[in-house]
Amino acid sequence: MLSIDHVLIADAVLNEYFACDFSACNGLCCVEGDAGAPLEEEEISILEDYFDSIKPYMLQAGIQVVEQNGVFDYDADGNLVTPLINDKECAFVYFDENASKCAVEKAFLEGKIDFQKPISCHLYPIRIKKFDYYERLDYHQWEVCEAARRHGKNLKITVFDYLSEPLTRRYGKAWMQKAKKIFSR
Repeated sequence: MLSIDHVLIADAVLNEYFACDFSACNGLCCVEGDAGAPLEEEEISILEDYFDSIKPYMLQAGIQVVEQNGVFDYDADGNLVTPLINDKECAFVYFDENASKCAVEKAFLEGKIDFQKPISCHLYPIRIKKFDYYERLDYHQWEVCEAARRHGKNLKITVFDYLSEPLTRRYGKAWMQKAKKIFSR
């Protein structure tokens, strides 16, 4: 395990291979699972503020879920997560040629909002576990991402390298430079 400032990075994040192969999975991580995507508390107000700009990209069922229940829900452990449509796909999903995509990210890419998407979605398959004085980054291995593991191995890209952009978004450029320097030893 590697420790950088207040962040512990699991060995699997540093050593396992991963590179999303969207053509193989079609965004299945947005529609499978037992709960929505983890949310940071501050992301709730962002999603509430931008909901009207995100709504045009959402499915009608997702709009209804959010209008009835709000932009967040709780998982079985009481953690904040995105709400689900019929206990299946994320309320913020839309489909494009049978592929699941994020309405929040679509609004961002079209310049409607300045929030890319929840950090847990951007960091996936890394999951953040928070403790009192530090965070731990774990690699969530899920059968849905088997093609991504093969693709990463073929390209020789680790989870850490593949997710350098969202890691920089989360912890900043200085942290990322320090992490790369330590990791490359």
